[in-house]
Amino acid sequence: MRKCIGFFGGTFDPIHLGHLRLALELKQQLALDEMRLLPCYIPPHRASPSVDAQQRLTMLQLALNDCAELRWDARELQREKPSYTYDTLSELRAEFGEDASLSWCMGMDSFVTLDSWHRWQELAGLAHLVVVARPGWEIPVVGPVAQLIAQHRADVSEIHAKPAGKLVILEQRLLPISATEIRVQIQAGESPQFLIPDAVWKYIRVQGLYR
Repeated sequence: MRKCIGFFGGTFDPIHLGHLRLALELKQQLALDEMRLLPCYIPPHRASPSVDAQQRLTMLQLALNDCAELRWDARELQREKPSYTYDTLSELRAEFGEDASLSWCMGMDSFVTLDSWHRWQELAGLAHLVVVARPGWEIPVVGPVAQLIAQHRADVSEIHAKPAGKLVILEQRLLPISATEIRVQIQAGESPQFLIPDAVWKYIRVQGLYR
């Protein structure tokens, strides 16, 4: 039987319950054998994270300690250069082989700018693309990304039939939690408790992060 693995990247600055719940729901809805969260080293399309890579990885590890359903993957942090999805998927495809089903998961806010990504037209050849609709963002109807949708859009069930090449757009329950807002709260001396795992909040306090 074909192995099906999902990947969810981000800065995770800090990791919060919105990230975790979304990753878990994607694993369940797509019936994946694994779901991995990949913290990026240097995001190519946004400002660099406000804390260092090791601290973000530690927070992710703490968040996943009690969740057997999700795993962390630190490969992008080990490159020490901008984290291009093409490079990551090429490495993952070489690691898991040509038959494994790989799914790269992202929000609609990232997907609408896909044509600005490094070697973006080759991504669907390496993995399925799973896009989660977000409030305030609409599916592109014109332009290169709209053409990609027309060529590759498929149903969830097709993720298991092929190793790559399908594009699935999902409506998920999204917790309205923002890492940016959490950082602002902490800087203002307020508590983000119940927005992030307790172990992560304790680590942030001990390390004095985001002050």
